[in-house]
Amino acid sequence: MLLVRKYLEGLVSLFYPDFCLACNTSLLGNETILCTFCRHTLPVTGFHNSPGNPVEKLFWGRIPVVGATSLLFFEKGSKYQSLIHQLKYYGKKEAGKFLGRLLGASLQDTSFNDAEVIVTVPLHKAKLRRRGFNQSDVIAQGISEITGKPVLSNVLRRKTNTKSQTRQKRYDRWKNVEGIFECSKPDLIKGKHVLLVDDVVTTGATLEAAGGRILEADGVRLSIATAAFVN
Repeated sequence: MLLVRKYLEGLVSLFYPDFCLACNTSLLGNETILCTFCRHTLPVTGFHNSPGNPVEKLFWGRIPVVGATSLLFFEKGSKYQSLIHQLKYYGKKEAGKFLGRLLGASLQDTSFNDAEVIVTVPLHKAKLRRRGFNQSDVIAQGISEITGKPVLSNVLRRKTNTKSQTRQKRYDRWKNVEGIFECSKPDLIKGKHVLLVDDVVTTGATLEAAGGRILEADGVRLSIATAAFVN
């Protein structure tokens, strides 16, 4: 029976092959999301073991954080940019779960694993309806699968539907997100160490705005983790 199943799976992959989301080559039977080569050449940052790393420095003098990290370096035009784009714009949730699991594994045995709950950066309800899901929630679910920490996706609410920040300069990004979040359920995080999760960090403006609202809850400590960092 097992041989028959493997034979059928082989036929399916022959006629409907899965492709590596980075280099677009056909995946072998034991490969998922990325081919073996792309998996082993992921541009990991190693920031989870580096206090005072570039992501953490983004928040110095802005909001107090226990720590901040990103899994991958995000280089525009690189083949690994496709991982984020496949999730964000093409609905490939398995890419987000994959990144989340890798991120969660990297946080094990670090101060980040002291976090008791995971909170995600929310989308505005109009954008959520249009996209159908929040990419930060998907990444957080992958982290949760590894760490066992619960994901609280309803703690923060996005009050304003802001325009995309992709092409905005640092000051414009900060103005674009000023006052757009509110902490609608502070009792859920009161006295807890919160891990705030998003897909990509560039200037830190969005995470600063979201983290600032989280820190308004009594006794909260804040850590930040993203799938990618734009250097």
